[in-house]
Amino acid sequence: MNRIITFLVLFTTISPTFAQKNTQKDYVEFDDRKNVVHGVYLGFNLHYGQIDNRDTAFGNVKLAYVANRKIEVGLGGTIFFNEQNNDRPDLFNGDKIAMVGAYGGLHLEPILFGRKFISVSFPVLVGGGAVGYFGNNFSDDYEGVDENIKDEDFDAFFIVEPGINILYNFSRYTQLETGFRYRFTSDYEQPLYKKGNINGFSVGVGLKVGIFNMGRKKKIKDNF
Repeated sequence: MNRIITFLVLFTTISPTFAQKNTQKDYVEFDDRKNVVHGVYLGFNLHYGQIDNRDTAFGNVKLAYVANRKIEVGLGGTIFFNEQNNDRPDLFNGDKIAMVGAYGGLHLEPILFGRKFISVSFPVLVGGGAVGYFGNNFSDDYEGVDENIKDEDFDAFFIVEPGINILYNFSRYTQLETGFRYRFTSDYEQPLYKKGNINGFSVGVGLKVGIFNMGRKKKIKDNF
């Protein structure tokens, strides 16, 4: 009987020690709530669309911070260009006139499935810009009539540009995006030429270069 009691005491004492060692070997404890993955990138986009039924090229640059692969916050800027028919041959020389503009502002982009290879995002830009017509001189008949009117004149507008993107997460450092946007803008007015807006769709492709998961979790190997 004494031997049985002694065996039970030893078994009870030794078993928790081995269990604790196995637990330490198989598990690493950490607080998930504090593990936020940060990121930052520089993005470049080329888009195609139309303004006043004319083919228009758009070039975009943005710098943004990525929070936990769920939302981006940053700044974006776009320039655009097209050629339009000269509706005022009495005013401008030539058959064509160049339309050039730029806009920029706050960039926000919520992201779904950010940890997957393919994810979906909903970018929106809110800001302002300016548009003008230039590249042609005034005709000889109009030249010098009003010195306050210039060959190159720009007018400001307000813009909200939402969109949808498909994101391809190739690596920790690069991401490809394709998608489309729609421009909602206030009206602009060009003296003696025309007034209107630059509302419309555009589609395109872009590349983001940066680090999208700084501070990510790493596998921990124990030496037990």
